[in-house]
Amino acid sequence: MPAVDPAIDTSPIAADEIKTTTCYMCACRCGVRVHLLDGRIRYIDGNPDHPVNGGVICGKGCAGIMKQESPARLRKPLLRTGERGKGEFREIEWDEALALLTDRLAGIRATDPRRLALFTGRDQSQALTGWWAQQFGTPNYAAHGGFCSVNMAAGGLYSIGGSFWEFGEVDWAHTRYLMMFGVAEDHDSNPIKIGLAKLKARGAKFVSVNPVQTGYSAIADEWLAIRPGTDGLLILALVHELLRSEKVDFEYLARYTNAPWLVIDDPGAADDGLFARGDDGHPLLFDRVRGGLVSALSANTQPVLAGRRTLADGRGAVPVFELMARRYLEPAYAPEAIAEQVGLSAATIRGLAAEIAQAAFEHPVVIDQPWTDWAGRRHAQMIGRPVAFHAMRGISAHSNGFHTCRALHVLQTLLGAVDTPGSFRYKPPFPRPIPPVQKPTGKPAQVSPGRPMPGLPLGFVAGPEDLLLDADGQPMRIDKAYSWEAPLAAHGAMHMVIHNAWKGDPYPIDTLFLFMANMSWNSSMNTSGTLDMLTDRDPATGQYRIPFIVYSDAFASETVAYSDLVLPDTTYLERWDAISLLDRPISSAHGPADAIRQPILKPDLDVRCFQSVLLDLGARLGLPGMVTDDGSPRYPGGYPDYIVNHERKPGIGTLAGWRGAAGDQHGTGAVNPDQLQRYVDNGCFWQDELPPQARYFKHANRNYLDYAARMGFVDSAEPIILQLYSEVLQKFRLAARGHGPVTPPPGERARIETYFDPLPIWYAPLEEAALSSADYPLHAITQRPMIMYHAWDSQNAWQRQILGSNRLYLHPETAARLGVADDGWVWVTSHHGRIKCQVRLMAGVNPDTVWTWNAVGKRAGAWNLDPGAAEAKKGFLLNHLIADLLPGGHSNSDPVTGQAAWYDLRVRIEAVAAADREAVSAPQFAALPRPPGLEPAPRRLSRGGMFRRRSAS
Repeated sequence: MPAVDPAIDTSPIAADEIKTTTCYMCACRCGVRVHLLDGRIRYIDGNPDHPVNGGVICGKGCAGIMKQESPARLRKPLLRTGERGKGEFREIEWDEALALLTDRLAGIRATDPRRLALFTGRDQSQALTGWWAQQFGTPNYAAHGGFCSVNMAAGGLYSIGGSFWEFGEVDWAHTRYLMMFGVAEDHDSNPIKIGLAKLKARGAKFVSVNPVQTGYSAIADEWLAIRPGTDGLLILALVHELLRSEKVDFEYLARYTNAPWLVIDDPGAADDGLFARGDDGHPLLFDRVRGGLVSALSANTQPVLAGRRTLADGRGAVPVFELMARRYLEPAYAPEAIAEQVGLSAATIRGLAAEIAQAAFEHPVVIDQPWTDWAGRRHAQMIGRPVAFHAMRGISAHSNGFHTCRALHVLQTLLGAVDTPGSFRYKPPFPRPIPPVQKPTGKPAQVSPGRPMPGLPLGFVAGPEDLLLDADGQPMRIDKAYSWEAPLAAHGAMHMVIHNAWKGDPYPIDTLFLFMANMSWNSSMNTSGTLDMLTDRDPATGQYRIPFIVYSDAFASETVAYSDLVLPDTTYLERWDAISLLDRPISSAHGPADAIRQPILKPDLDVRCFQSVLLDLGARLGLPGMVTDDGSPRYPGGYPDYIVNHERKPGIGTLAGWRGAAGDQHGTGAVNPDQLQRYVDNGCFWQDELPPQARYFKHANRNYLDYAARMGFVDSAEPIILQLYSEVLQKFRLAARGHGPVTPPPGERARIETYFDPLPIWYAPLEEAALSSADYPLHAITQRPMIMYHAWDSQNAWQRQILGSNRLYLHPETAARLGVADDGWVWVTSHHGRIKCQVRLMAGVNPDTVWTWNAVGKRAGAWNLDPGAAEAKKGFLLNHLIADLLPGGHSNSDPVTGQAAWYDLRVRIEAVAAADREAVSAPQFAALPRPPGLEPAPRRLSRGGMFRRRSAS
């Protein structure tokens, strides 16, 4: 045996301490173990006991080390000294920063709280930040959802009481057929990868509908290279085929949906298109056995799904199902009629419908588990249709995305494939009532100086009367959410706040407070225009049109240079956090779960957790709920103090586990001072397991509904009837026709009438419809890579080695037609702007589409990268090409929800002329200086050498 080289330590001590926490390198919220040696992080791996990932960890999660070691971490509060945008600051102490901000905010609150706009990026503490805005008294609060996926959330919550991704999941154990629409590999990646492995091992079929064949699409059994923005048309063609062949679950529709509910047919009347209701207010249906009209909420009915009925007042009414059948059986939805538009053959579409029907109706999943539904009916088995759907931003970030998401939920529901074995499953605390009961707050009577608002800023409107409008019908919010411009803006409209604040439309603001929102770069549309707006001055006064900008982030992003006051945040490994059931929990379909982060390391810089800073500001301002009766801080321990001791209502707190004085209650219960330690002892998570009889049919399952009411998820254990036809949308159409006390201005009536159809519709994306396809023949979209999640990852030394710059990907046939070669440089032009970038040829893309990775391109000098870094010199953003406004003046958004429509982009491409072939992307901006306190980044970042060699012996 050869001798062992004595220089090799064969038994190193890798760690002397292991701590658990929750990862924050993407939105999966996986459980991780952090291994420390001599107080420093040695490595990170997955927590095998965690319910989200079961020990699986991806490269992003491992690279959390290099986020902690990032040279871009801000060191100390900064106050601007030079012109905004020049990056000139001086370091100040926290007391000065908070005193300055407190004084400014106190003046705003005492005069007009709306002059503060608080908008947060991809954080997971919206239950706190929304409550803080409420207590301050401003309706101008939102998180990132309006930029990301509000169509996905609103489309689901107004249809089935839940949605994809965070609110639901695939029944991986039983699904026989899975279709994904528009899912890139950044979201929920570890659970999806684990699930796909299980699914493929069982031989189930996986179909991916996506213009780009990366990630999940690359391992799909069938990849459908759809044309962007046409997913809704494909879905409605599938609905057409299923209706035509009568492959729908009629029993499911009759029992659990509003398919049999009668809709008033009285053109011109104030209630035309609303549900016919009895004296008790309940919707009516026609019962086959009784031969007459009965309450749709009665038990043991035999609903009829078709046929015109006569109401007590002599008017006619028609069931929802008949209205659907009339519409979607029209020839316009036949595969032959839509094939060219979607980019798939009619035979492919018909084949999909046949496969879906076969999986659903010829191979049902039967679980021998008795259960009782909401009406008291006892079922011996749980029978499901094993067809599952999953969708995300690819169908959401379009101006037709709300109706596309609604259409997908209609398809699910027709199949009886909502929370049944083998289908889509809700994650508690979902499903919610449709729509959820929380209304947005911010009407004129609800906003006044020195007082909190009576409710949270964000919510769900049930009709025009819930809009946030002033006496003249103008928006009460700076982003125009919940106005006629974006009535169902459940997440706000973050992408419009800078434009509207700059314009002073509908009114000027004083302070824009941003957290983790890189709004000067990759978190805005119209990047160059946004930079101009942030630095523009009023010529009459010489003052900035947006007077004061506060920004909190852990890293020196592009937006730091455009801020007046910078508050440095901690990293996720330095703070307490709550992944709460009040916000975006880590539940599974088998039961609710939530989690925390605990500080793995003490901050070695003069930084503070943003959530604790907010609570400190609230105490300094004397905000109700943040001070005691004597005016002292209610949460002197900061965010962890709040996590444990704050109650949204009696017994309902931030965390659901180990409540009660003895820590023996779950869901609801009194405050437990030892709660955080109980979480730490359990691996930083809590979960509850639903009994087998409550795991499916949650919207109609008596056992689950009772459980949800006990846990505080819903106010009462009423059934949640799936809404194929949306009466909420019809109320807006009636308002557009002049009915009701709240009606849109004349210029908005046609728009509301068109887009607020109570049944899902498809229309061409609004930018596409406004432009000439000859001038702009190509779609341009982004996807996030598996390697990275947000801009914060593309400054991570390990992740940069894999993806240091991005390319524009073209189909070889498209490139040949344009005379573009692989590695060539091109000009990409939209109706709004022009960029220069390098291309890569790729067969796995729709030929009418070009695409790139999102958020890789950087501004020179930002993130403490070398100004000559590839991210700045070769990296680029499609954001430079996207306009805030459509031709005609409306925001570039979905007209129903205000969702940013940044996937609607249309472009043309030309090869760069020989005289302009410098290998540098365009546009280029002046390099940003390093903020004070940041040392020049080392040329090489490495790990391992700082650990002394120690042997187990």
